[in-house]
Amino acid sequence: MTVELGSGVADIRHIIPDCIRTDIFPNPWIDQTENAYALSFADHSIANLILFDVFHHLQYPGTALKEFHRVLNHCGRVILFEPCVSLLGLIVYGALHPEPLALKQPIQWEAPPVWQPDQIDYYAAQGNASRIFLGRRRNWDLSGFSIVKVQRLSAISYVASGGYSKPQMYPDSWMPLMHNIDHFCDGLPWLFATRLLIVLEAA
Repeated sequence: MTVELGSGVADIRHIIPDCIRTDIFPNPWIDQTENAYALSFADHSIANLILFDVFHHLQYPGTALKEFHRVLNHCGRVILFEPCVSLLGLIVYGALHPEPLALKQPIQWEAPPVWQPDQIDYYAAQGNASRIFLGRRRNWDLSGFSIVKVQRLSAISYVASGGYSKPQMYPDSWMPLMHNIDHFCDGLPWLFATRLLIVLEAA
């Protein structure tokens, strides 16, 4: 079973037809509501958890990862797709995006002992995945998981697409050209990477 957390308005079933779509808020286009810190799934019942631009909204990522580990089966995977902090990423997410990068704010890995999963406030720190998975990782307890992949992608064709609310910055006919630009820029990730792919596997 594959589950997407924080599905938003995108429909992952165009790519993964049997994926269960979830979000913290009920909407007619998702399958069920879920709280990342207190999932309703049974222990070891999920093969893959997909989070697209969700990880940087988790104020206590270590607490969430413990819950992910609970529901994943042996060798189950967490697949994260997140903003990447490169020189271009600093411009895209620092200057052109309303959510904070929060590069200098401390990351609170685990929730306080008195905290409850239903006590969720809005939180955003777009730089968290880069700080955790591209840094030395010595401050982060990833026990129970092995890191399968950490890949920086330029994805300029993606960030220039406009998403759901901004105008597209290039015509559809340019898509082959944009893919070639992405391929070239992937060779200089420290300069051009805007997206970060992380794959964790449960032991």
